[in-house]
Amino acid sequence: MTQKNVKPTALANEPKPETIQEWDRIHQVHPWAAMNAWRDYENMLIEEANGIYLYDSSGRKFIDGPGGMWCVQIGYGREEMANAIAKQVLKLPYASPWTNTTEPSALLAKKIADLAPGDLNNVFFTTGGSTAVDTALRAVHFLNNRLGRTGKKIVIAREKGYHGSTYLASTVSGKERDKTQFDVESRLVHFLPNVNPYTRPDSMRVEDWCDEKVADLENAINEVGADKVGAFIAEPILCSGGVIIPPSGYHKRTLEICRRHDILYISDEVVTGFGRLGHWFASKDVFDIEPDMITCAKGLTSGYLPLGACIISDKIMERMTGTDDVLFSNGYTYSGHPVSCVAALKNIEIMEQEQILEHVREISPYFQERLQKLKEFSIVGDVRGVGLVGCIEGKPDIDNHTIDDERKLGALLDEACEELGLLVRPLINMAVFSPPLIITKEQIDDMFDIIEKALEKVTIQLSS
Repeated sequence: MTQKNVKPTALANEPKPETIQEWDRIHQVHPWAAMNAWRDYENMLIEEANGIYLYDSSGRKFIDGPGGMWCVQIGYGREEMANAIAKQVLKLPYASPWTNTTEPSALLAKKIADLAPGDLNNVFFTTGGSTAVDTALRAVHFLNNRLGRTGKKIVIAREKGYHGSTYLASTVSGKERDKTQFDVESRLVHFLPNVNPYTRPDSMRVEDWCDEKVADLENAINEVGADKVGAFIAEPILCSGGVIIPPSGYHKRTLEICRRHDILYISDEVVTGFGRLGHWFASKDVFDIEPDMITCAKGLTSGYLPLGACIISDKIMERMTGTDDVLFSNGYTYSGHPVSCVAALKNIEIMEQEQILEHVREISPYFQERLQKLKEFSIVGDVRGVGLVGCIEGKPDIDNHTIDDERKLGALLDEACEELGLLVRPLINMAVFSPPLIITKEQIDDMFDIIEKALEKVTIQLSS
């Protein structure tokens, strides 16, 4: 595809970019807005995108480091995707999932079941990742009520884990480091301590750290009571928490503990699913586990349209089945939306035809090699990643630094990268990137060359 360097001239009757941004400031409340300044944001006005690049209203070109929000697997500007979506809109834009099915949703359910590991053959479509997680948690409640175990509802989750913004999903999220004014259902969750190997004592081996983190789960079950714990929810990689990769063997050992105590294992693959680590799903192919449920979204459609799914194993569905007519009364107006499902089918088709998963597996070692070289900078405390996802964790080069010092470092790095033509996702003192999976070796070099120049600049700024 031809990359575009400037945007077309705006038509005379179109509002000017500064007018659009003013309307945005006045009328649109963005996710995670600071409420003391929600009308003061100068959000970049993105007008076009192509391949791995975004273009703002002035025509400036940026590498999309975060890949949208971890989701733009096949890249921007896919004409075949636009054609598939348009065709379905004209043929059948919507049908109620309560009383009808559609060809796209049935085909996609079968395709996902074929791609998912083990006996995860049952697909419940949702509107995105948060509602996929809510569906999984409601399935836990339904199952245990069905079995007469009405007290077996507590979910064990992990500090730094992020599972969404809806009420149940946010309840089991342990990511925040700052204050919040939102309520959660604290009676339904028990958090495990941070699994990040970077935080272990200097003298501790990674293997011993793994033992300790596995013991955290066993201890939590003993503390709460196995008769009260319904599920363990875990991202294979704690992505929004800072690309935290648990130590080798952790996932399989925690799954074994869950099996021993009849606790459902929910693998949240909203980020890692659909190619980010070079496989359709990371649970089995990367971490050698077959969970009871997998939640997915994001890369399912490469962000072209909203869609999520909760994939449930045959074993769990059979346990939920009864002889009476009790309904699994969970659902959404846009469950199995035919246009979104067509986008997902086309997305999967493109990934298969272009061998994008194979490309990810081939190019990831070079991506990770460039990432590891960033440890040479004094303001970098840690770098970590796997597949085509990475994180730089900044460490202010001063004694007894505060969270404000960390926030300043992260903001400076974000600003420096943007000035040089790269967007990253700032998370306090961290910069996270998960570029479109079609990225080439040359583009990886471009991205990391910018990061290195930005780190050099920030190092000078902080030392002056």
